[in-house]
Amino acid sequence: MEIGLAHYLAVAAILFTIGVFGIFVNRKNVVVILMSVELILLSVNINLVAFSAHLGDLAGQIFALFVLTVAAAEAAVGLAILVVYFRNRGDISVDHINLMKG
Repeated sequence: MEIGLAHYLAVAAILFTIGVFGIFVNRKNVVVILMSVELILLSVNINLVAFSAHLGDLAGQIFALFVLTVAAAEAAVGLAILVVYFRNRGDISVDHINLMKG
C-alpha cells in the first residue's frame, strides 16, 4: 500500500477539524485556543507540502516555511501577552479579557 496525496489530505482535514473544534468548544482557556490555532496552521502546512510534492513544484514548500515563521511568531507573541496578562490579573480566563479594553 502506497501513501498518496489522499492520505495526507485526510490527515490535514482531521487536524483542521480538531483545531476548529478546539476553538469553538473551549472558550475558557487561552492556551488551548492558541494550540488549536497552531493545529490549524499545521494542517495548512501539510496541505501545502503535500500538493507541492504531488505537483513537483517547490513553491508550496517555500510558502510552508513562511507559514511556519508566522506561526512561531504568533505563538511567541501570544504567550508573551498571556504571561503579562497573568501577571496583572492572576487568571488567564477568556471571560475576563474584555476588561483589557482601553
